[in-house]
Amino acid sequence: MRGITRRGLIGAGAGAAAAIGIAGCSGNGSGRSRNSGVGKGGDASGTQGTPTPTKEEAQLIGDGSTSDTGKQPNQPDAPVPLEPGQTPPQFVIFSWDGAGEVGNGLFPRFLELARNHDAAMTFFLSGIYLLPESKKSLYRPPNNRVGASDIGYLTDDHIKDTLKNVRRAWLDGHEIGTHFNGHFCAGSGSVGNWTPAQWQSEVDQAVKFVTEWKTNSGWTDLDPLPFDYRKELIGGRTPCLLGQDNLLPTAKRLGWRYDASSPGGRQMWPVKRQGIWDLPLQAVPFPGHSFEVLSMDYNILANQSRNTTKGMPSRYPGWRKQATRAYLNGFERAYESNRAPFFIGNHFEQWNGGIYMDAVEESLKVMAGKKDVRLVSFRQFVDWLDVQDPKILARLRTLEVGQAPTGGWSTFLKPAA
Repeated sequence: MRGITRRGLIGAGAGAAAAIGIAGCSGNGSGRSRNSGVGKGGDASGTQGTPTPTKEEAQLIGDGSTSDTGKQPNQPDAPVPLEPGQTPPQFVIFSWDGAGEVGNGLFPRFLELARNHDAAMTFFLSGIYLLPESKKSLYRPPNNRVGASDIGYLTDDHIKDTLKNVRRAWLDGHEIGTHFNGHFCAGSGSVGNWTPAQWQSEVDQAVKFVTEWKTNSGWTDLDPLPFDYRKELIGGRTPCLLGQDNLLPTAKRLGWRYDASSPGGRQMWPVKRQGIWDLPLQAVPFPGHSFEVLSMDYNILANQSRNTTKGMPSRYPGWRKQATRAYLNGFERAYESNRAPFFIGNHFEQWNGGIYMDAVEESLKVMAGKKDVRLVSFRQFVDWLDVQDPKILARLRTLEVGQAPTGGWSTFLKPAA
């Protein structure tokens, strides 16, 4: 696929980390929310087929690349605190790195899947996916040459397809975050070496490419994106899960509310770092192995086909089943024990015959049918976290991976006498 090069696929240290199943990678990639459980009882429903705002309804921003169309459609009720003794919802967040549509139909496929199963997702949009390659000199990546990118640029037609699907995603109720721009994971220019000031430059450029795509492309006849990206953007995921320590001061200064870049977390209730919710991908039981694997499609691939994206077709059915089971292992462990939120990262890629896309779809369908399960975006999840009693959250954080509350939830979360 045109959006990724070999170097862009593998995070620093991924070769060694893959042996224990926790390699970190992010590349291309990209949800509607209603029954998200962020409202009391979790029974808020949105309306499918949200009409496109008219030009009269939209207040254009800047050059008209984006617009203010009011409150985002298809959102759940306002979140409320857990009641004493109440069982926490099982939150599951599917997220997509890059969020570019490159002609393989994966972006609309998962928008439709989400709509059919009452799910919201987070799409981490790479800013340069809205920048025509003819204008790549506008991108000045820190510690890299002007216009450089390890994921390449999209064709003009694919940029238009990406705009169409990002527009639909937001109207369907999904979150649009950021995957930054050039996806540099190796050498001196790696994002792992960037300073807070360099992260600021990268974020500013990502926002600029999203909010000025009409100026950069000349496509003034196309509809604007229906949201104010500067207000919409409250979190992201770094390339290859690198550089979080130096990103966080910048994220805090920007007023972001979460970051999903930590390179390998555990299935426990999250904490804040520097005032920002730290929402890492998580290690989950890997079928047939004694080690655990990170909850991202590429990391499963790295352990199945040793980082190559074109393995042996005869093994695809077994690998697809193994990937599906890995996701479900992580989900079931949390669902049946501490109810820690479950984070899954993906890319819109047909690696190894598209088996990881099938695994995501199969897993989501199973999860969506379970009681108390809420398929939400990161934004919706932190909305819920922020209204909870800090003492309740602290109590939840005492539960280890796979540890069920002693005496059940009615006892565990019951106020002390």
